[in-house]
Amino acid sequence: MDQYRIYLVEDDKMLADEISRLLIKWGYDVRTAEMFDNLLDEFLSIQPQVVLMDVNIPSFDGFHWCKKIRDISAVPIIFISSRDSSMDVIMGMNNGGDDYLAKPFDNAVLVAKLQAVIRRTYEYSFQESHVLRCRGLTVHLEEATAAYADQKCELTKNELKILRLLLENQGKIITREALMRSLWDEEIYVNENTLTVNVNRVRLKLEELGLQSFITTKKGMGYAVL
Repeated sequence: MDQYRIYLVEDDKMLADEISRLLIKWGYDVRTAEMFDNLLDEFLSIQPQVVLMDVNIPSFDGFHWCKKIRDISAVPIIFISSRDSSMDVIMGMNNGGDDYLAKPFDNAVLVAKLQAVIRRTYEYSFQESHVLRCRGLTVHLEEATAAYADQKCELTKNELKILRLLLENQGKIITREALMRSLWDEEIYVNENTLTVNVNRVRLKLEELGLQSFITTKKGMGYAVL
């Protein structure tokens, strides 16, 4: 992925502008929150790779929205807040946050934390070529299993091929034709609905593990893990 998209939820416009300028200089695509009464819809529309979440924001606090996002997505969330008590940090982590940065903070520390969470989440290591990791999901190619949190499931041959192709090309759209070629011999005629059924089976297994909306459909194009 060439450019990571950051969703910045900060109601202090001056601070939001300052953070945006900083992260844009570092090569990030920054989208700032505007719909504080409906952050979930805005999140789904933006589809960021990282969320920077203030705690004291209008309507509901950042802990509330972190929990709502975590219900549908494993995207990493870093809290940035003037509330710096141990209890606030614990609440942030318990509601699904990945890190917590107290205001006022050093810009270098913010960038370092952002880079670290991106490395952990997206730039998974290929040192073990038989294991793929992405957004908390671990796929064991030799065992044909997928694991997330404390849950684990077995994958069929086709389900494993689909996940492997999407994970090894994270951030890129894999066309339906490319997926079909990887699953079936070109000489065999396969109805496109068969591919849809197979992708939906993978989605269902991931949802049962606790991963919602892990595979994104790009209408008329194909599928992607973002």
